[in-house]
Amino acid sequence: MAYYRRLRDLREDMDLTQDQLVKILGIHKTTYTNYEQGKREIPFGLVIRLAELYNTSIDFIAELTNTPRKLR
Repeated sequence: MAYYRRLRDLREDMDLTQDQLVKILGIHKTTYTNYEQGKREIPFGLVIRLAELYNTSIDFIAELTNTPRKLR
């Protein structure tokens, strides 16, 4: 599963840089970069936070569906 590509796409769709996103999330940039590059598994709690931030479903982030679904 290559969900990490979707992480980058969602961030870019929100016009956020990695620097901006890691400030919002309160994590280190290297850690997040590793998530986007697929070098490190992203914690489930962080996936939930990203789903809320991007207003999309977790299954869309995980590439279980290609149809984004709004949370609100």
